Amino acid sequence: MLGEYPISGRRAADISASVERAVGTGELQPGQLLPPMRELAERLGVNPNTVAAAYRTLRERGVIETAGRRGSRVRPAPATTGRDHIRVDVPEGVRDVASGNPDPALLPPLAYPLEPELARLARAGFDADGVPDGPLAVVSGALDGVERVLVAHLKPGDTVGVEDPGWGSILDLVPALGLRTVPVGIDDEGPRADDVHRVLRAGARALIVTGRAQNPTGAAVSGPRARALRSVLREHPETLLIEDDHGHGIVDVPLHPLANATRHWALVRSVAKAYGPDLRLALLTGDDVTVDRVRGRQRLGPGWVSRLMQRALVRLWADGAVDTRAVAAAYGRRRDALIGALDRRGVTAHGRSGMNVWVPVPDETGAVARLLHAGWAVAPGARFRMSSPPGVRVTVSTLAEGEAEALADAIASALGPAPARGWA
Repeated sequence: MLGEYPISGRRAADISASVERAVGTGELQPGQLLPPMRELAERLGVNPNTVAAAYRTLRERGVIETAGRRGSRVRPAPATTGRDHIRVDVPEGVRDVASGNPDPALLPPLAYPLEPELARLARAGFDADGVPDGPLAVVSGALDGVERVLVAHLKPGDTVGVEDPGWGSILDLVPALGLRTVPVGIDDEGPRADDVHRVLRAGARALIVTGRAQNPTGAAVSGPRARALRSVLREHPETLLIEDDHGHGIVDVPLHPLANATRHWALVRSVAKAYGPDLRLALLTGDDVTVDRVRGRQRLGPGWVSRLMQRALVRLWADGAVDTRAVAAAYGRRRDALIGALDRRGVTAHGRSGMNVWVPVPDETGAVARLLHAGWAVAPGARFRMSSPPGVRVTVSTLAEGEAEALADAIASALGPAPARGWA
């Protein structure tokens, strides 16, 4: 605590976090003037540049605003859900003409932002998978959730560790946010612990991990790998950890979450793969600060995810519209059939979970062209790679019984007499 200002910290990140916490709790009110940078630096015993960096971060996050010589002050509507209560309290018997909302009598019975039954079912699902307790938010799909978490904590120029090979949309999203990507090697059990250690020691601020059904390789974080990764993450507690569980409902392996190994974390669980791509909805949980920032920014943009869509998902879950065990088993049989058929032809392939199989190849362009000529369209690995060796992604989701043998013949032929082996 600093005199009349509840501001503390020695680093820019700590100072900005303390201001944001104070805004969220109401200790710093909308419109309240912050101390001049030099004065605050002197009180905290830090360089004025450190305070300047903290104030800059707060401006970028929409918490404060600066008006030249008039100084910096908390914005009238700071981007934090902790300020949702900044409104006139309406005592009993007083007519409320301040809310800005339509007449509920003229609307269908819908509210916002989180359907209670969806929250209950989502929390039960997270509990069953060993995900630590935390607040919930609903976002418009896995990628939307990942973007909101990154923006909530990072600034342009920060580095993010991403899986390589990895989801092409993530490889596009991170640079689009002004962030830098650094590759993290993976194998069938997920990100390699030594690679994670390397990128975090080199200064990466965040790490994105796919717990299972990794795209494009089908990798799934195993129990031993999860323990190794948690050990590494505990050495770097300020790392922003983001876990993508888009495979929930279509996988036949358990989730081994890394959540809570660092101070700030989020796990995003999409339902699009199990219930259809039109259901652009994902559940997000994480630490209090992260979820608060996500909700705050969401409130200033779309507001919330449609309650109609939330109720549709509740109904699908309640009715058992999708037999997730049967779906996971079906994808597992198709995956195993192709991998086994390729193995009999001397071709190594990877696909521990989900609906994709990764086949290392010596020449992506040639393999894709030859397979297309043979009647099979596969995805070139360049869409998913940074520095990892070439490969092609084969999606098995629609393979009919018996097609695996014909596809394996075509792949073996496309690779020539000496197919690639292994990850490297």
